[in-house]
Amino acid sequence: MMTPPRFAFTIRARDGKARTGTIAMRRGEIRTPAFMPVGTAATVKALRASEVRAAGADIILGNTYHLMLRPTAERIHRLGGLHHFMGWNRPILTDSGGYQVMSLSGLTKRSEEGVTFASHLDGSRHLMSPERSMEIQRLLGSDIVMAFDELVALPAPRETVAAAMERSMRWAARSRAAFDAGGEHASQAALFGIQQGGLDERLRAESASALRAIGFDGYAIGGLAVGEGQPAMFGVLDYATGQLPEDTPRYLMGVGKPDDIVGAVVRGVDMFDCVLPTRSGRNGQAFTHDGPLNLRNAAHAEDLRVLDANCPCPVCHGPDAVSRAYLHHLIKAGEMLGAMLLTQHNIGFYQQLMAGLRAAITDGVLADFAAAFLARYQKKPR
Repeated sequence: MMTPPRFAFTIRARDGKARTGTIAMRRGEIRTPAFMPVGTAATVKALRASEVRAAGADIILGNTYHLMLRPTAERIHRLGGLHHFMGWNRPILTDSGGYQVMSLSGLTKRSEEGVTFASHLDGSRHLMSPERSMEIQRLLGSDIVMAFDELVALPAPRETVAAAMERSMRWAARSRAAFDAGGEHASQAALFGIQQGGLDERLRAESASALRAIGFDGYAIGGLAVGEGQPAMFGVLDYATGQLPEDTPRYLMGVGKPDDIVGAVVRGVDMFDCVLPTRSGRNGQAFTHDGPLNLRNAAHAEDLRVLDANCPCPVCHGPDAVSRAYLHHLIKAGEMLGAMLLTQHNIGFYQQLMAGLRAAITDGVLADFAAAFLARYQKKPR
């Protein structure tokens, strides 16, 4: 019996810049383009692992920062690793913790060594460095490990963006060395580097060159989806994907809305993650082919239609399907079932979108698929 590969990316079809293929790893294949539901604290909020898989997800994302603070990476390791702990037996990508350190923590102090920060839970002080980030992700048992990088909120002066990018590249080299020293875990997992450079094409090119010289299994496009707006993000993606290796996956971090994902796939992105489908579900919003719906609105109070007649998820189709009126009631009453059902639908909708994109690329009709999806999704409400 053949041993599953540590990491193998195969492109099976192309349509313009877009690609569809598979990432083969020891815990299973990941179909690309792929959307990774976010399991921040060892759970995709409001769903069981089996429901996430049933929706079509091949891989989920775990959060290094949150898990290091609670219940701690060391405890998860003692309990058998993150997969066993949360009951998910397929691949897991863990982020580096850099974004949360910058966005959630109080009193951060950056240095060449790393970032010293105060926990948002209890104020305790911690150091996150490339070496510590690799250690945490190794203890969790991550399948795809992300290099530790420095983020800059945009807009920012070019010299600030450049300094952060250059430091991130030095940290990328340290991440590579620390990952490679990880023994058995390093022999079974993959490491992705993260391109930085803000909205500056030359800085992005310098970052990509530095990452390629170090060498990674895949490459993420970082520092976007931080308030720059869709046109600016697409402007970066128009050149950023071409700066990265052709034969490795390209991962756009923290994206995003369905129309963001369609535009990014057209521009050559292979992997995505975002809290939006789960967070929106908990806050009464559902994604549909006709755009997002706010189930809190009184217009849904006596609407017996399902969320999306074209959606095959259990919330919209089959014996357990429910009406918009019922969902409106659950949300208004603060019943937890409302968040659970809307999250199940949203995760299913995102996975259906990815399946549609993969099929369109395979059939060579991505431009038509994207145009039809966006025309319907972005139309003004009637």
